[in-house]
Amino acid sequence: MGKLGVDDLEDMSLARLSGEGVEELLDAATECTLVFSGPDGWPMGVIVSFVRADGRFWLTAVSDRQHTRGIAADPRVTLVVSSAGTGLDGRRMVAIKARAQVHHDRATKEEVLPLIAGRLAPSGPEHMIRLLDTPKRVVIEVRPTAVSVSHDSRTIAGDGRGSAGASAP
Repeated sequence: MGKLGVDDLEDMSLARLSGEGVEELLDAATECTLVFSGPDGWPMGVIVSFVRADGRFWLTAVSDRQHTRGIAADPRVTLVVSSAGTGLDGRRMVAIKARAQVHHDRATKEEVLPLIAGRLAPSGPEHMIRLLDTPKRVVIEVRPTAVSVSHDSRTIAGDGRGSAGASAP
């Protein structure tokens, strides 16, 4: 096996995000891919906005969407967060195994919708809260259980794109 990013891209175990790197990515990102079981058991995914609070991820959806129904049937999910669109340098990602719960109650909506709106529309969250606060709206609580995989291209020579003379930091 050669030098990672110079000779090959085989042993990617050296290109993992550190704990601080995971936190930096999760603080910068506002969207993730939510992977869930579809009605036929086949994995499905959707891009959703999220906010983190108290060690949990909070999402919102409408009650009759496939991901809401899928979570109600099987709470095992994976969240995949990437650095695309964040302004962070390098290419970074983390996949987080989790268990999700759909909340229909008014109290949870009143607590979480302002957090989501404040994260996504910090200069005017009131309008976004009004858009989100509809009869079919639910809040999805996602409790992480493990990081299943992560990647940090900055640890690979040439940022993982190949460069014979480059070295990793």
